[in-house]
Amino acid sequence: MTFEIGKLMAASTVAGAMMASAAMAETELRMMWYNDGIEGEVMQSLLDRFEAANPDISVTLDVVPYKSIMEGLPIQLAAGAGPDLARVTDLGGLNKYYLDLTPHISDTAYWEASFGPFLDWLAPDSDQISGFMTQLTVTGPYVNKTLFEQAEVAMPGEGATWDDWAAAVNQVAEKLDIPIPMAWDRSGHRVSGPAIAMGAQMFDAAGEPALVDDGLKEMTQRLYDWHQDGTMSKELWGSVSGSTYLGANEDFANAQVVMYMSGSWQIPQFADKIGDAFDWWAVPAPCGAAACTGMPGGAALVAMKDTKHPAEVGKLMDFLAQEESLAEFYGKTLFIPGHLKLATGGVDFATDDPRAKHALQTFSGAVPTISPVAFDLQGYKNNRVMFNALISRLNEAIVGELTLDQAYARMEEDIANQLAEKALE
Repeated sequence: MTFEIGKLMAASTVAGAMMASAAMAETELRMMWYNDGIEGEVMQSLLDRFEAANPDISVTLDVVPYKSIMEGLPIQLAAGAGPDLARVTDLGGLNKYYLDLTPHISDTAYWEASFGPFLDWLAPDSDQISGFMTQLTVTGPYVNKTLFEQAEVAMPGEGATWDDWAAAVNQVAEKLDIPIPMAWDRSGHRVSGPAIAMGAQMFDAAGEPALVDDGLKEMTQRLYDWHQDGTMSKELWGSVSGSTYLGANEDFANAQVVMYMSGSWQIPQFADKIGDAFDWWAVPAPCGAAACTGMPGGAALVAMKDTKHPAEVGKLMDFLAQEESLAEFYGKTLFIPGHLKLATGGVDFATDDPRAKHALQTFSGAVPTISPVAFDLQGYKNNRVMFNALISRLNEAIVGELTLDQAYARMEEDIANQLAEKALE
């Protein structure tokens, strides 16, 4: 009986401690988050540290699929039922839902000095501070270097074109019976960089969207042809419709793809999932007539204006945005820093993997070569309208529902209609 009473008293003590802890956390914040690799684990460790220093604030990290960020979050925000903070990639497109952190952070000068050019991506039409980049990304290809060596095919070097790479990966795939010579993320963002390399301008002289031009046609014609001749797999892009995103990271990790057009955010995932199973090698963006460029981009952690706790959100953002916190975050996640000082060599990346180190160097080195057109497109607040029209209509042509000329006309119609709708909001 004494033992039973002891157990009850112990249980009561634990329950009391839990209730006391919950009572101390007077403010509860929710952060919607998606993962490319281990960044959720790293963020949770920072949140644990923040909560220990601020016992009156608790933060729940809600990890969701990327599709939920792209499709579900805008619906929640429109209904006024969104989280307090979220990790987003539609940086300017969701701008109307962002909180201006300026009254709630301790040193706006630090934020402006540390994140200056990227703050404009989040607030294209104002000077407000809404968040910071959890990662700066650069699009570009990975190749399975081991397959090239096994096939005894030389990898194209610096200055190689997309046509050079298409020829090379087909040689490798044919010699080794690899099912997919080349795969791209099904994403308008991913297509835009190579299109700009071919000469696409994306905007007219007045700065208005003008997606379809000769440069865009040069690249999309190649994508269409590659899907018809087997360079790319119709089964990948054709398995979904509309503007739905689809990656080929698992196919590449399983050595079913010779070349994969994606971006720098895949580095931590490949370091973890592929490791040294084969040499996954980042290569410079292939060239077109106008440039050798990918697209800049990234993910940002932003505060939402409908939060009921702006002061506490500001305190959390101040903590996470500090140089020490971000150096740890970027270093452990193997992300290219979106903090200006840290980007100049202030991060000790936590990897001994030569493939990961080479990829980080390759993508970091690509930043100065990015076309100004690509930066302008990334900073355009309605770029998602352009990306979605591009990928959805191009895919309809690839699977035979439209001709390419019909697809181009539909792209322009989609953009005009959606921009008109946004103007009425």
